[in-house]
Amino acid sequence: MSNDLSEGRGSKSRSSYRIGALGPEGSYSEKAALLWSKTRPGASLVYFPDFEAVLDAVQAGGVEAGMVPVENSLEGAVTVVMDLLLRLDVVIVGEVNLPIRHCLVGRGEEDIKVILSHPQALAQCRQYLREHYPNAEVRTTGSTSHAARLAQEFPEMAAIAGQETAERYGLTILAREIQDASDNVTRFIVTGREGIAATGRDKTSLIIYLDKDRPGALFSILEEFARRSINLTRIESRPSRKGLGDYYFYIDLEGHMHDSAVGGAIDAIKEKAAMIRVLGSYPRA
Repeated sequence: MSNDLSEGRGSKSRSSYRIGALGPEGSYSEKAALLWSKTRPGASLVYFPDFEAVLDAVQAGGVEAGMVPVENSLEGAVTVVMDLLLRLDVVIVGEVNLPIRHCLVGRGEEDIKVILSHPQALAQCRQYLREHYPNAEVRTTGSTSHAARLAQEFPEMAAIAGQETAERYGLTILAREIQDASDNVTRFIVTGREGIAATGRDKTSLIIYLDKDRPGALFSILEEFARRSINLTRIESRPSRKGLGDYYFYIDLEGHMHDSAVGGAIDAIKEKAAMIRVLGSYPRA
């Protein structure tokens, strides 16, 4: 893995295969990208300020792939990413399940008055913060690594970040394993511009819009999967922003879109739903 890393929207590296991730260095997105890139020798990372910038770069061809989180075992869906997947023209080509072990990190020189981190990390440590720092000011940052970088500058600040991030920024680990549950896992997806062939151990992600709310509408969609013995691994709803009670449904299932059973279900659903979009078929983590 090349360590020639750059930062910023649309920035380029000398590698022919670039992976976009949330920056700065030390984010959990970076860790997921490094794990996924082990099968791509010479790949390099390009850092971006937020998830939208990562996916915009994938769509525009600024990077070949983009790593973004889509769900967490404690806090559920990363809704901003779900909404971006609906809007942008990108394809899911892989996934990484990353165990998340949060630490409280800082300079350790003064009492902690301000605690910084990404909103997802703060939410995953809500109970710890309430019990141990009820009077501290909690501030959100663009990433856990950004929080760590800020905590370098002020002795009264601490950040929620990973152990490796603390080491990278020369910070002291003030407390370990502060997430609200020990089994804390974030699922990251890898996005690209073109789909990939079946591997025999795949998942497919869909977005379905029913348009009209009628009795049994969602059941009639799910029935097409059940009839073909297709296992659904996730179903989430997101507001369509067209009116109260109007939703898009995000569905993950086992199998590839080119499998006969999955393809048959998709064809049948096209006759029942106002819209079905295949976000991609990709190897299961």
